[in-house]
Amino acid sequence: MRTPSNSILAYIQAKDGNRPHLMARAFAEDATLAMAVKSGAITFPPATAGRNNIADVLVRRFGQIYENIYTFCLAVPPKNQETTFSCDWLVAMTEKESRAVRVGCGRYDWFFAEESHLAQGLSITIEAMQTLPPDVLDEVMAWVSVRPYPWCSADAVISGAPAIDGLQEVLAYIGAKGR
Repeated sequence: MRTPSNSILAYIQAKDGNRPHLMARAFAEDATLAMAVKSGAITFPPATAGRNNIADVLVRRFGQIYENIYTFCLAVPPKNQETTFSCDWLVAMTEKESRAVRVGCGRYDWFFAEESHLAQGLSITIEAMQTLPPDVLDEVMAWVSVRPYPWCSADAVISGAPAIDGLQEVLAYIGAKGR
């Protein structure tokens, strides 16, 4: 039986692993994507309609630019029958061309079809996206590669974070209480 948790996992596997075929396990064919980008360090179209177009934006084009992608949902997975689910997220990755390290955070707001539990809509808010020099790659990857994946607590992310200049904004967002 498909669940909202399965759909979210399929999306993360599709995006992080550059596997657009998995988007059929995550999104309804007529799904919508809304993006709110609060950082000048990355750009996305504000709205996208249709699973194939969403796959173009979040998987195909994304995978042309980035590699070593780790996306974490900073929450406990949703229950089987939920039609909505929201959580904070963290992503770490590298730029293929420059080898720069990117670490960002924000919020997912998911809307699922009642019967299929496929995502009918997804709103992604990017609160922060930091660009770090290539020489911190080993530290950042050592940090993220040992976290529970893809479901991880904010405390687990913060407790293992390396002391690298530039991570403060991301860690402050993740550590904020009362959001």
